[in-house]
Amino acid sequence: MKHLLLDTHAWAWSMTADARLSSTAIAAMEQAETVSISAISLFEIGEKVRLGKWPEMAPFLDRLIPLAEEQGGRLVEVSPEASLLAATMAWDHRDPFDRIIAATAITRGVVLVSTDAAFSGLAEVPKWPGLLW
Repeated sequence: MKHLLLDTHAWAWSMTADARLSSTAIAAMEQAETVSISAISLFEIGEKVRLGKWPEMAPFLDRLIPLAEEQGGRLVEVSPEASLLAATMAWDHRDPFDRIIAATAITRGVVLVSTDAAFSGLAEVPKWPGLLW
């Protein structure tokens, strides 16, 4: 895959060298021309740290943006097109972070790197570029 979008947990696991990051995902990221991270992932990490749901990410909060750049990642904005698609696409999944990330993958035409089984429900959505793990 030339162009990838990382789900929030995939990005976090890449920062922490977490063993849960699959060898397939690692290889794809190393070989990709571009590895993107949605700006919504910054909000998701910050929100979950603030709520006490992801304390292990607290030490990274102040450095998330430079860390993405150091890793060679490209932070991408949440576009109006992705926002509208996230709100309206026929997908039963209610998590707003996942909906924005999925819509970003669709509108940018990039494969999503994620272990989240919820994304497999998008196989029938028009222009879904696919899932890699």
